[in-house]
Amino acid sequence: MKTILKIGVTNLSFHRIAASLVANTLLEMGFNTEREYAPHQENFERLKSGQVDMLASAWLPSSHGIYKSDVEKEVPLLELGLHYKPYALWGVPNYISEEITEVSDLLEPEVLSKMKKDIQGINSGAGITRFSIEMMEAYGLSAAGYKFHTGTEDDCFSAFENAVAHKQWMVVPLWKPQFLHYKYNIRELKEPKGLLGIVDKAVLLLREDKKDLFTEAQLKKLDGLHFTNDIIAELDYKVSREGKDIDEVTKNWLQNQS
Repeated sequence: MKTILKIGVTNLSFHRIAASLVANTLLEMGFNTEREYAPHQENFERLKSGQVDMLASAWLPSSHGIYKSDVEKEVPLLELGLHYKPYALWGVPNYISEEITEVSDLLEPEVLSKMKKDIQGINSGAGITRFSIEMMEAYGLSAAGYKFHTGTEDDCFSAFENAVAHKQWMVVPLWKPQFLHYKYNIRELKEPKGLLGIVDKAVLLLREDKKDLFTEAQLKKLDGLHFTNDIIAELDYKVSREGKDIDEVTKNWLQNQS
C-alpha cells in the first residue's frame, strides 16, 4: 500500500500551483498525496499539529518566518527546494502617469484627485496584508483618505482587472509571482521605508519526523525543485484565467523539463 502524504497548501492560486508541482513529483516517486487547503496561519498550525506532513510553499524569512518559528517550538522542519523568489509590492497599471514612482507620490494633490481611495487586499494573515496596513499609517495614507480592505483573493484581482478595464487610477497590493503579471504591465512603486519586507525564498517545509518516509535520493529530488516567479505566474494564469486543469498544467510542465 502506498504511503499517503498530506500536503498543507496556503489557499491562494500560486501556492496551489507550487503544491501541484510538488504533488506530481511525489506521485512520480510512488506516493499518494492529499492536499489540504487553509489560510496562511492556519496552514502552519496544521503543520505544527501533524495534520499535514509538509507545507507548500513557505515564504522565508520575511512573510512566514513568524509562523515557521512557532511550528519549530513543537517539531523541527526541513526546508526543501527553491520554488521561486517571492516578494511583496504595491503597483499601479502602467497607463498611470510615469511621474508616480513611489508610495509617497500617492499623497500629491493631483494624484489624490484621480486615484481610487479604496485599496483592495487579500486575507488578514497574508504578509502583504500585514505590510500594507502598516504602510497606510507610516505614509499618512489613511489620513489622506485612502482605505485598505481585506478580502478574498478574487476581491483583490477583480478590483484590479475592473479598474484596468475602465482605465481607472488605482493601487494594487500584490506580490510576485502572481498571474496578473503574466498579462498586465504593473509598475512597482518604490517603498523606501522598507515596510514591504525583503525578497523571500519559497520552499517546501517537511516535518523532520516524516523524513524517514523518503530515501536520500527522493529528498534530493524534492530539494532540486527550482522554479521561477515567471514560471509560476504563467502556470497560474493558465489555470486561473484560461480554466485549464491544474494538475495537467503542472504535469506537462514537469515532463517538458525532463
